Amino acid sequence: MTSRERKAARATSRAIIDIGSNTVRLVIYGPPLRAPEVLHNEKVTARLGKGVAENGLLGNRAMATSLAALARYRTLLQLRGIENITVVATAASRDARNGPEFLDQVRALGFEPRLLTGEEEAVTSAHGVIGAFPGARGIAADLGGGSLELTDIDGDRCRHGVSLPLGSLRLPAMRTGGDRAFGQIIGKALKKADWSAEPGTTLYLVGGSLRAFARYAMHMMDWPIDDPHGFELAADDATRIARRLAGKRTEALPALEGLASGRLAALPDTAALLAVLVRRLQPAKLVFSAWGLREGLLIEELPEYVRGQDPLVAGVSAFAAEQGISPHMGAMVAGWTLAASSGSGRRENLRLAATLLCLATATVEPNLRRDLARDWGLRKRWVGIGPVERVLLAAAMIAVTGKTDLPSELAAMVPQNLLHEAQGWGLAARLCRRLSSCTTQGLSGSSLVREDGALVLRVQPALAALVNEGVERDLKALATHLGLRGEVQKQSAG
Repeated sequence: MTSRERKAARATSRAIIDIGSNTVRLVIYGPPLRAPEVLHNEKVTARLGKGVAENGLLGNRAMATSLAALARYRTLLQLRGIENITVVATAASRDARNGPEFLDQVRALGFEPRLLTGEEEAVTSAHGVIGAFPGARGIAADLGGGSLELTDIDGDRCRHGVSLPLGSLRLPAMRTGGDRAFGQIIGKALKKADWSAEPGTTLYLVGGSLRAFARYAMHMMDWPIDDPHGFELAADDATRIARRLAGKRTEALPALEGLASGRLAALPDTAALLAVLVRRLQPAKLVFSAWGLREGLLIEELPEYVRGQDPLVAGVSAFAAEQGISPHMGAMVAGWTLAASSGSGRRENLRLAATLLCLATATVEPNLRRDLARDWGLRKRWVGIGPVERVLLAAAMIAVTGKTDLPSELAAMVPQNLLHEAQGWGLAARLCRRLSSCTTQGLSGSSLVREDGALVLRVQPALAALVNEGVERDLKALATHLGLRGEVQKQSAG
């Protein structure tokens, strides 16, 4: 990276430090603004909220651990030349009697911590959910170590944000009186906050403990995708799994790859809380979100024109650009391959994203392409889509290699008409790339249209030599997939 590139990277990087009740975390974000890439992510489990739950004070050891982590973060940010830094403190610092003294020590390190109110914490986390799931409607529930935030969300609006003293560090003591008493505690907290919900809504779940529950549920269901972001559970399934998990001892739980022992230990209590919330709020389904408070802070500062962008297209465009595929090229190819689409405007952004990823596969060594559909489509954390759309991306990326076979466990997750369409996107991108090498002249000098039951490839005279056996084979494969016959028309000079 040149000095100019390093300067540009620093200018567009943004650091968020979240002093939470359980962990103190640093995340450094890079562009694009609407779907920021995580450049650095680390945390220290300080458990600041443990002492607050026990005696109303931040413990000396927890504060020392937190301050040591913050000193490290300060030095890392200085070394990287990042000046755009936001530091927020939440429930533990807010509720502790010695919270102000602790924040003074944070300031002494050179930071300017912002102490969020309960409502600010709830609404900001909800903005993160809306940023990850545009148009989301329902309830955002963010479970931290010291509190549970609930917020009504409706499209791009939030209202009635509340913070309840039901954090994961408080739950073990609350459960000592048994399930009935525990349920009553949750009910009283909801009533005191004047909280109720329309039955049948969607419950968006945020926080490491809740994502750990999602990972457990995915394991129990043999879910073929391992990223919990966007994972959905019907309310009945969530209740069944939560009740089963709530009654287990920690040592009886299976070890799950990527799940820390602390998260595993908190699973039964988290499950017990979730079971009560589902019973009280009566949602139709649960959706798990990796975006919450930190991303909400980013979203809140975006200008409206950026906030209105499609996060999937923004994220995929930036990713594909790193592989040498420009957004302009992707848009041109998506236009050229329009004949392979059903014409549903609702899926055009998804088709554009799939096209960009399909083109990017050609820039990767052939022996590495086999796993790209899994790694890029299913495992990379795209925001703005759910599991169905992930499978469609993977299907298109497999089809661009000339194959349409998809593992049965993935194929079963999506409607067959959508799967068939996504495979057509990949086959069309393959044909386009083979014919034109995705050059401007190659694209403008040819076209693909549906006409009288045929898929017609029209090529101008100057490009006629581009039509070879491989192009004809790819055209036939795409046409057959679409239920059409393939036809090449080499246009005359006149």
